[in-house]
Amino acid sequence: MKRAVEVHYYLKDGKRSEFYNEIISRGIAAAARAEEGNEKYEYYFSPENENELLLLEIWKSADAVKYHMETAHYKALGELKNEYVTETVFKRYEIEEI
Repeated sequence: MKRAVEVHYYLKDGKRSEFYNEIISRGIAAAARAEEGNEKYEYYFSPENENELLLLEIWKSADAVKYHMETAHYKALGELKNEYVTETVFKRYEIEEI
């Protein structure tokens, strides 16, 4: 069964664009998108909260998500979060194909 992950990053005041630009320039998003089992990995800027960045991910399986969480680029994202993020909220969903 596919897995969807919704991640809400709440950032230090005025740091949303800088955080996003670091993710892109360090190749973190590109590496995640290139992983076996990844179907979607997209960031969205919240129109209501200038300090929120939303990440939507879709993976072919729970195993693909587990593998993703062990990669070097996932760990690099964790280091960036330590610098920019005040809170991270995760929501995970199982997706059944019709």
